[in-house]
Amino acid sequence: MSATSGRRICRLGFDRRGEGEPLVLLQGLAWPRVHWDDALCDRLAEVGFEVIRVDARDVGQSEVFGGTPPSIGAVVQAALAGQPVEGALYDLSDMAADVIALLDSIGVARAHVCGVSLGGMIAQTLAIEHPSRVRSLTSVMTSTGDPNRVLASSDALRLLFTPIPGEREAAIAHQVKAFRVLSGGAFDEARTRRLASEAFELHAHVPGAERQRGAARQLVALLASGDRAERLRALTLPTLIVHGALDPLVPLDAGLDVAEAIEHADLLVLDDMAHDLAPPFWDAFVAALVDLRGLASG
Repeated sequence: MSATSGRRICRLGFDRRGEGEPLVLLQGLAWPRVHWDDALCDRLAEVGFEVIRVDARDVGQSEVFGGTPPSIGAVVQAALAGQPVEGALYDLSDMAADVIALLDSIGVARAHVCGVSLGGMIAQTLAIEHPSRVRSLTSVMTSTGDPNRVLASSDALRLLFTPIPGEREAAIAHQVKAFRVLSGGAFDEARTRRLASEAFELHAHVPGAERQRGAARQLVALLASGDRAERLRALTLPTLIVHGALDPLVPLDAGLDVAEAIEHADLLVLDDMAHDLAPPFWDAFVAALVDLRGLASG
């Protein structure tokens, strides 16, 4: 892991609904919290969770960290070569500390924590570094941080390096193009346009160029944080690993690595899922979270 500029807590955007045991939901790289569909969150509230959707720093309504990230090309080359990643302005530990500060501010002592993609990596880091605050861990379509697993060679990966337009309609069109790849057979253009529109509005106060730098800062943070496999082996809390067999961005093998690293973790492989927790998979996902909550309460 490279040295960062030091710990600085960022204020995070969030919303909450429902009553019951708190469930923190963390989204992927440069995705605001609204990519957790309202209908899915309502389902989770109906089965007894207090659902807390959270924007990571540099996205949505959260504080913009600021600063110019290093060259993405140089960072990727260093990570793949197993060399230290230099110039990271923050790392996943900082992003996890933001979530802890948010929980402190709203009076939540312990929560179930669930993250997808980059959010899954933040969730893993929370469980590793703040175990007393985490009731259970759910890691969805993500990896241990091994750069050879994170950086799949695919059309989906190239999307990460395509600038997101700053104008609303162009940004929505970009998301539609991206999710045609990421969603696989579950692609739903109407849903994608709705989520993209909601995400744009949530993040519209940030100038387009700064949004691009924020996404780059998050990607560098991911790569600078290194492989968590050994630290994951020490986890003893109830854990669920969810992955799509058809994931074009983070391959299924990456999810299997996480499951192997965490002893006694439950594994849910969804045969038709790509890199999108789309409505066809909600029944299985919600049922698995309810089962995990039961293990955490046992």
